[in-house]
Order: sequence, then structure tokens, then C-alpha cells
Amino acid sequence: MTGKRLTLSIVPLALLALTACRQDMQDQPRYKPLAASDFFSDHRSARPAVEGTVARGHLKLDEARYTGKLAGEDVDQFPIPISRDDIERGRTRFNIYCAPCHGRLGDGNGMVVLRGYRQAASYYTDKMMKAPVGHFFDVITNGFGAMPSYASRITPDDRWRITAYIRALQYSESAKLSDVPADQQQNLPVEPPPSGIAPSAAAPAQQGNR
Repeated sequence: MTGKRLTLSIVPLALLALTACRQDMQDQPRYKPLAASDFFSDHRSARPAVEGTVARGHLKLDEARYTGKLAGEDVDQFPIPISRDDIERGRTRFNIYCAPCHGRLGDGNGMVVLRGYRQAASYYTDKMMKAPVGHFFDVITNGFGAMPSYASRITPDDRWRITAYIRALQYSESAKLSDVPADQQQNLPVEPPPSGIAPSAAAPAQQGNR
């Protein structure tokens, strides 16, 4: 009886094994890797990935560009080229995101502050004038005090452009004619003297702060 029972138990297992060994998966139509194909117009059996499947340009390997820091310290040089067009874009981004609190002049007296919001920082304090450019990038990215982070609204390169415009505002506060390269001074607009002031009396003012 024991042998008969053993046989009866083996038969179902054997039948189950036979059903599991079907060759459908092994024998299905397929291409060998990199084999030619007459089905696709480019004759490649290996199909290119759908555009956007592999993320590119998001590794952010440039620490200074994406954090404003190197070895934990604020950088004092712009990690991207800054042209006049970049400063102009920085101005437009500044007026959108920064001017409501900091004011268009950067003196901390924006419209939101004038209506009772907490006083915003002025860019003309001794501390801000001496702050490295990485400080401004870091504050825009991570926020500071009552100021929230703007990282979700302003791209990293636009944060640098805003920073460049802030620097331009700071330089303009104490700029002198002598700060302008000699070959560019002739391109500066000359403002007429106020009414009632002789040109000779107004001339020294042109050599002072602009």
C-alpha cells in the first residue's frame, strides 16, 4: 500500500512539472541584442529611450553654482558668467520677487513693509556691502529670518542674476565717475544742471557720486 500511495503522490507532481515547462516564453518572437530589424524604419531592433526617460543636467555637480558655497563657506565670485543681459534679467526678477519687501532701491522699504510688514534688510548697511555674493544666493535659496525660501520659484541661475543686480545697486550707491573705465566715460549720459546753476558750478558735481 505504501508504494501505491507514493506513486499516486508522484503522478500529480509530475503532471504539474510538465505544465510548468511549456516553451512559450522561450520560443516567443524576439530580437537578439542589437540585431537588425525590417519592422522599424531605422532598422534598429533596440529602440531608443523615450525622450525625458533618462534625466540629464540634474546632478548639480557644481557646488558653488547650486549652493553658493565651497567647503561650507560663501563664495565671493560668481560661478556663472554675468553679462549686461544677465543683470537686466536679474533686475526684472528682483522687481517681481524682492522689491515688494526690499523696495526697488534695495533700501528695505518695499510696499509690503510700508503697509506694516516686518522691516526688510537694506542692502546698503556695512554688513550687506561687505557680504560675499554667496550670502545673497544662500538667503534666496534657503530663506533667512522672516524671509521664506524662493528656491521653488527662482531657478539657481536666476538667483545669481538677482545677486548680480543687487551688487549693481550697491555699487551705484557710492559709484564715482573715476570708477568707470576711461574708454566708457564718454558713453555716460550727461544730465543738464538744475535751473539757475551755471555750468561751471555744476561741473564738480559730475565728478562726485553718481
